[in-house]
Amino acid sequence: MKEMRLRPMTPADRFEVAELIYGSINVWYQTHGRPPIFVGGPRVCEIFYDVYHALEPGYTVVAENTETGRLMGSCFYHPRKLHVSLGIMNVHPNYFGMGVSSALLRHIIDYTDSHGYKALRLTSSALNLDSFSLYNRHGFVPRCAYQDMFVKVPAEGLKQSVPDADRVRPATAADVPALAALEMEVSGISREEDYRYCIANALGCWHVSVYEGPRGDIDGFAVSCGHPAMNMIGPCVARSEQEAAALVLAELDRHRGRAPVFLVPVEKEALVRQAYAWGARNCELHFCQVRGQYQPFRGVNMPTFLPETG
Repeated sequence: MKEMRLRPMTPADRFEVAELIYGSINVWYQTHGRPPIFVGGPRVCEIFYDVYHALEPGYTVVAENTETGRLMGSCFYHPRKLHVSLGIMNVHPNYFGMGVSSALLRHIIDYTDSHGYKALRLTSSALNLDSFSLYNRHGFVPRCAYQDMFVKVPAEGLKQSVPDADRVRPATAADVPALAALEMEVSGISREEDYRYCIANALGCWHVSVYEGPRGDIDGFAVSCGHPAMNMIGPCVARSEQEAAALVLAELDRHRGRAPVFLVPVEKEALVRQAYAWGARNCELHFCQVRGQYQPFRGVNMPTFLPETG
């Protein structure tokens, strides 16, 4: 579109980007017969700007209408040690189907390729066939499927238990190297800055747990977020489903009176059954999509959307 230009996001865009995220995602879900994802007004979505600019300032792009100065679309992306992650992408409903998302995606693909990264990764909805087709046309390959599950946690907490639940403890900054080594082993990616950020918990909505094995090794970790716009558990990385179950249960219990969402790999049968035993229900499906180099997961990988993980 001749009236569209891409440029970096600025602090002045913070609320308009939040409004764009809030409105565009809710419109898509509601026009497809589903309830809105975000509630409480657009300001709740300012957390996306805040988190990405705290982690990697400047890795943002917006599509601006040069005639009106209004934003047509936005996207966050996140260079890591070995790959680039594509974060939340949104297009204003007025510009659906007009090539805005393709332009934003092309910009990030060009960045990834020109800076020598071997992969661009994202977690995308399996229900939105328009976005699936967009990524598929640009070379992304679905590598893992997840079922989004949620548990309504009673105000008094969960009464269930799982084996070795006592091996779960809060993470500390000293655990970060072990978390990075474990994720490299299981998922083939590394995101130390994300772990440090969530453990530091400057926004007051994060918590990180680790599963400490019998020899003192870190065999799993899980992050959870209790923000009004993003009540989720993830990322969670573990060597086995047993460690993952203990970690997810511990983080669920931190969100009493709420209904956190977590993404379970569909092929992890024991973990899926355990979630059902806690009273979990399914609410959506997602894919891990990778453009470029990919290592099959060697354990349990449960992604989230902020900070995004593939």
